[in-house]
Amino acid sequence: MKLLSANSNRTLAQNIGDYLDMPLCKARVQRFADNEIFVTIDENVRGEDVFIIQSTSFPANDNLMELLICIDALTRASAKRITAVIPYFGYARQDRKTGGRTPISAKLVANLITRAGAHRVLTMDLHAGQIQGFFDIPTDNLVAIPFMAKDIQANYQNPNELMIVSPDVGGVVRARALADRLGADLAIVDKRRARAGESEVMNIIGDVTGRDCILFDDIVDSGGTLVNAAKALVERGANQVSAYISHGVLSGPAMERVENSVLKELVITDSIEASDIVLKHPKIRIVGVAPLIGEAIRRIANEESVSKLFD
Repeated sequence: MKLLSANSNRTLAQNIGDYLDMPLCKARVQRFADNEIFVTIDENVRGEDVFIIQSTSFPANDNLMELLICIDALTRASAKRITAVIPYFGYARQDRKTGGRTPISAKLVANLITRAGAHRVLTMDLHAGQIQGFFDIPTDNLVAIPFMAKDIQANYQNPNELMIVSPDVGGVVRARALADRLGADLAIVDKRRARAGESEVMNIIGDVTGRDCILFDDIVDSGGTLVNAAKALVERGANQVSAYISHGVLSGPAMERVENSVLKELVITDSIEASDIVLKHPKIRIVGVAPLIGEAIRRIANEESVSKLFD
């Protein structure tokens, strides 16, 4: 088995390597003067089981091309099996037609990865679980719920006051899974989105009075939905509001919105490499998922069950 990292999240790749007690494969992912990507693998991978670690986060197109070119390089170097390890799968929110003459970009990206030569995909907390079916190769979708639950148990001592909140109706299944694991109650934020990038909180389903509320979702992008939901919960009598989010995209005004919000803290994973601004932000804390991904890689390499990780 070999681990190969492109450029999107080398810190996570190194942490996964440390967990597996395995150095990263010697490789160079470079740019020509016109910004074309060039990959050189500097060690023999013929007949090897290779795992490429690459999130397709910002800049999404560059990181996606790095992944595709790395897969192609490994295919032409006669690697036995190539697994694309994508902690954050970009384009996942474009998983259906939202109107006339619009694309399903998540399916297109799945096709690109498959046609490039990947034999398997390992990802985490897909925006929509059915995206697994977009791939014509085996796809494992890990969930960060066990790590989130462990962190919540360490930081919230009174489970009777705890309430898990889904920031929208679409995330209810995800939030309920966390609530069941913690033995906590569940509430739902019912919102109406006026246009892309904007949201308006309409109602809170559930009594949050005097409760320690935890908003749980897969992606925080511009932060508008999260901040509005937290404000609505406090207005309905919540004692305090925190947020646990799998993927901290944090684009545009997100940092400023979080800082000026009523949120006690925002907890994200390191599926997307954090900038210095994120690392220094007083309200943002990062939970590492290298042990989760590393253990899944080990199990795949040894032909063991991955689903047993979540029993």
